[in-house]
Amino acid sequence: MTDRLPDHVRKLVAEIETEIGESADAALAAPIEGSAARGVNGPPNGRVEEAVRDILVEIGEDPNRDGLLGTPDRVHRMYAELTAGYHVDPERLVNHAIFEVGYSEMVVVKDIPFYSLCEHHLLPFFGTASVAYIPKGRVIGLSKIPRIVEMYARRLQIQERMTQQIADFLNDRLHPQGVGVVVEANHLCAVMRGIRKPGTIMTTSSVLGLFRTRDRTRAEFFSHLDRRPPGA
Repeated sequence: MTDRLPDHVRKLVAEIETEIGESADAALAAPIEGSAARGVNGPPNGRVEEAVRDILVEIGEDPNRDGLLGTPDRVHRMYAELTAGYHVDPERLVNHAIFEVGYSEMVVVKDIPFYSLCEHHLLPFFGTASVAYIPKGRVIGLSKIPRIVEMYARRLQIQERMTQQIADFLNDRLHPQGVGVVVEANHLCAVMRGIRKPGTIMTTSSVLGLFRTRDRTRAEFFSHLDRRPPGA
């Protein structure tokens, strides 16, 4: 059985999957397999809203007061949007944008902003991702790399896994000489609660192929990350 996502989530999925100027009709119309289990499909099934109302009562609030009447529905729609990455079709995202090119030097796309949700507390973590690979006869369209980051960020995540998933995605589809990914993020679960240390930044990396086996290649990648962008 297939159900369709709410319009605002379907549009977001289509935005991640398609280029400007491409037809997004197929992405907008496509049913999503298995999405009913996540409870984010329209019309709302009420379970998320009911759970949010229960939480409001548990913390001592009145879900029937004016300011909170619409909160359960808003929270439902918010989580549907923030977890839209579960519904992105990787093949539609790539959309044949892998090209045979005789280029074998490092390709680096850095400072890609992202926002995600920590799966342990459902609090945001956010920062930037930098991605590099060394082609072996195949390159991927530039815009696809930020889309890959977005696909994995819009899920319940831990930073370590997200970093590895981005690297594995490129490695599996390009079969390059190597892949390197570095993610730096602030975690609100370490700022708003628990240890409460604002300004703490977590850095994770995943290196495959030459980035793992050759020190010089890995050093070149990290040197690119230290360089200021043009005009900065």
